[in-house]
Amino acid sequence: MNEDMLEDQARLVALLREEGWDVTDVELSAYDSPWEDSNDPEATITLTARKPYEDDAERDEEESDGTGDDNPFRIK
Repeated sequence: MNEDMLEDQARLVALLREEGWDVTDVELSAYDSPWEDSNDPEATITLTARKPYEDDAERDEEESDGTGDDNPFRIK
């Protein structure tokens, strides 16, 4: 495994984190390609990340000021 592969992996993780993702697992596999005749190694990076999304109904409720809500079970 060479330094370029590790730098690329770190850059991809940083990009995901910048977008609000929580990276939970990273796997880097380095290998010689069975399809190429060159001696240059290849890599596969598998990233597992999670990002919670707010429910549309919850977001709408937070954004509204409560006017026009005729739900008799809602505490105001």
